[in-house]
Amino acid sequence: MSTDVRPAPQRSRFSDLRLVAHQVKYEQLAFWLNRVGAVFTVGFSVVFLVMLGASAGSQKVQSLGDISLVSYYVPGFIAYGVMAAGFTTLSVTLVVRRETGLLKRLRLSPVPTWVLISSILISTAIITLVQALLLVVIGRYGYHVAFPSSWLALLVAVIVGILGFAAMGVAISAVVPNQESAGPVTSIVFFVLLFLAGLWFPLPPNSGLAKFSNYLPVRHLIIAMDHAFGVPRGATPWAWHDLLVVALWGAGATLVSLRRFRWAPRRV
Repeated sequence: MSTDVRPAPQRSRFSDLRLVAHQVKYEQLAFWLNRVGAVFTVGFSVVFLVMLGASAGSQKVQSLGDISLVSYYVPGFIAYGVMAAGFTTLSVTLVVRRETGLLKRLRLSPVPTWVLISSILISTAIITLVQALLLVVIGRYGYHVAFPSSWLALLVAVIVGILGFAAMGVAISAVVPNQESAGPVTSIVFFVLLFLAGLWFPLPPNSGLAKFSNYLPVRHLIIAMDHAFGVPRGATPWAWHDLLVVALWGAGATLVSLRRFRWAPRRV
């Protein structure tokens, strides 16, 4: 007696893309329906830019080619938005989902792991791009800051920043023990790094703080965004060295994530 063994149906690439699109839609709905979280994530950098731009007035930064101070803040807060979405928001979200058991349930679902990871990264990228465009528009029409000298350089810097800092966000979520400590740990680390990197004020190039911050990825992403806007005046829009440093930090964080990331809640 013969048996008819049929192979399991194979998913097409189109069905995989539909899965990713469906999961991205879920991630976007989960983000935007949480109005408080969405306002603080997207609006935080906008509020800071408006406040600092209003207080800066007509101040100039001589060390950067005599540009206006607000012209320094616009690319800096675009970098801030990239880092906040990829590092702080993502890491806290992953810790909360892990400790509430949501990550474990998703991991046991029929959805492939790569679809879950891709959808999170794509959703983070969408939020970051919305935030970046909003800051560019506010800077241009609110404070007469010139558009980027190279939109392509800005896009590349944003993508490298998203991938690098998302990897760092996943890595730090793997070492945060519980959801109660996720917010304080990531926020303290993040804002200390921002202070050292010169987001709030331009760092003198040869100062000790500038030399120390050159070892940190935050400083290099800010520089890459600056160059995309032609800051300092006449700079090339492509800051390849700084983008490489961010990418290397992201690669190192990916290795940490592969070894330490957990889908299930930690046992007390």
